Amino acid sequence: MVGWGAPKDMTAPPEVIAIFGPTASGKSAVAELVATRLGTEVVSADALQVYRGLPILTNQRTSSTRLVAFKDLTDEMSVGAFATLAHRAVDELVETTGAAVVAGGTGLYLRATLVNLSIPMPPAEGERARVEARYDADPPAAHARLAQLDPRAGAVVHPNDRRRVVRALELAEAGSSLVPERDRLWSHELRRPALVVGLALPRDVLDQRIRARTEEMFSRGVVEEVHRACRRPVSRTAQKALGLNELAELPADQAFERIVVRTRRYAAYQRKWMRRIPGIVMIDGDRNPTEVADAILEVAGAR
Repeated sequence: MVGWGAPKDMTAPPEVIAIFGPTASGKSAVAELVATRLGTEVVSADALQVYRGLPILTNQRTSSTRLVAFKDLTDEMSVGAFATLAHRAVDELVETTGAAVVAGGTGLYLRATLVNLSIPMPPAEGERARVEARYDADPPAAHARLAQLDPRAGAVVHPNDRRRVVRALELAEAGSSLVPERDRLWSHELRRPALVVGLALPRDVLDQRIRARTEEMFSRGVVEEVHRACRRPVSRTAQKALGLNELAELPADQAFERIVVRTRRYAAYQRKWMRRIPGIVMIDGDRNPTEVADAILEVAGAR
């Protein structure tokens, strides 16, 4: 089933097929099937799958997928650094096989893979610590400073949101802004001809899949995996892995239910984000992965 946003007059297969879907939608399995049919590989556009040491928690595939498990848990990861690696991987696959498949669950990382983002430079050494100290000393004053330097950011960033106030101040003092004058989420031209596909599933079906996948994670030993990983320092980026803190701090039964709830909320956010992508082709994901892959390839004209 093809929904809104289907491309018109597509007479040649795109160089890139990007498959986006909420967690537990089956996008990774579908992406593998599509890549196999095209004789190419999958490039992961997932912010947390870049880390090794958490294969169960981050649902890493055992098959060959690029940009998976190449960063240590102690390392930070930025969108800008990821974009450079993703562009290189996609370009290499297109040049050697004629196509690349991108599987994304992190919206910003998917966007970074497909377009040339204008990404602000990271703060100078010591700058973040200085701004954090300013915020910790007086949060209202720090937010007032932000509102003075960047009224748009000051209007949308809550004074109690420490992380965003700090980042917005960094950018404002460097002459940039956390909030652009207009929403440019997908206004940049794609780097290569691409078909962006979204997997649509009924909410109750997705909820059932989320619970089933969480049960599978626990049966595979995710509790032990997280406890083992947390014996060493974990970067702030890696700490965002959904379920990491729950499994590290709570009894298993409590962690299980908390993860299910948080995952459902995150999936709802992903579904809303997915619908903001102009030109996206919505495909019915509530069926066998082979059928979903066939439907994607039919739209792409690549059968």
